[in-house]
Amino acid sequence: MDNDIAIKTENLTKAYRSFWRRKKILALDKLNVDIKKGEIFGLLGPNGSGKTTTLKLLLGLIFPTEGRALVLGKTTNDVAVKNRIGFLPEESCFYRFLNADEILDFYGQLFKISRKERKARIDRLVEQVGLGFARKRPLRQYSKGMLRRIGIAQALINDPDLIILDEPTSGLDPIGTRETKDIIVSLKERGKTVLLCSHLLSDVQDICDRVAILDKGKLQISGTIDELLSSKDVVEMLIRNLSDEAISEVETFIKEKHGEVISVKNSSGTLEGLFLKIYAANINNSKTDV
Repeated sequence: MDNDIAIKTENLTKAYRSFWRRKKILALDKLNVDIKKGEIFGLLGPNGSGKTTTLKLLLGLIFPTEGRALVLGKTTNDVAVKNRIGFLPEESCFYRFLNADEILDFYGQLFKISRKERKARIDRLVEQVGLGFARKRPLRQYSKGMLRRIGIAQALINDPDLIILDEPTSGLDPIGTRETKDIIVSLKERGKTVLLCSHLLSDVQDICDRVAILDKGKLQISGTIDELLSSKDVVEMLIRNLSDEAISEVETFIKEKHGEVISVKNSSGTLEGLFLKIYAANINNSKTDV
């Protein structure tokens, strides 16, 4: 296996038997994909496309019918490699009577991390996911978004080389979503590999280096965001400080060259960008008023 590859699947296949074992159902059909070390890789697909099956196979929770997967150079049934993986499931189940510090300490002990190191990591992670104000509250008092944040912290408690995140921004408000995406990008900057499974296409487009799209258990397409979204016969130009008359002249020139002007409109941002801008302005105003 190439030293630059974090995950490699070779004809990875998982088949289930239907009721009374009459019919074989292919949940995943000959998946071949390479995920490079240090990249954020997005796994997309509708419900029933094979995403969850793929994650379970990579984590060694189920076994393939055919083919194989290598994770960090090891087969998925290698127990030792589990220490180098962090996982956030779509639905996290925690002991609700524990607080943030206690639940993270519990997971730290499972990885046999020393008490001193556990405390240092817990202090850092609680602040990193924005739960410093609620670290002593029992988890039963946490909102869904807060539980998602503590789930991200537990996925990072062992300082893993590979982080697998299933719907990490589910239940988060726009601020929490932005902060979570910043955390994921910071993991890449530290040399970590992130496999991100999400149905929120904007999240994937914002932060992923490459993506793969599954449907009905088969890989439909994979590549970088630019490769998948760019159109070779359409050119986009962003122009500032141009009069209406000058814009009209540009359109005329394009038509003379047998081109087609598809649309001319003012540049626009995103709702997320607008929300964050308003939020930041309100924060600054609050500081000024103090």
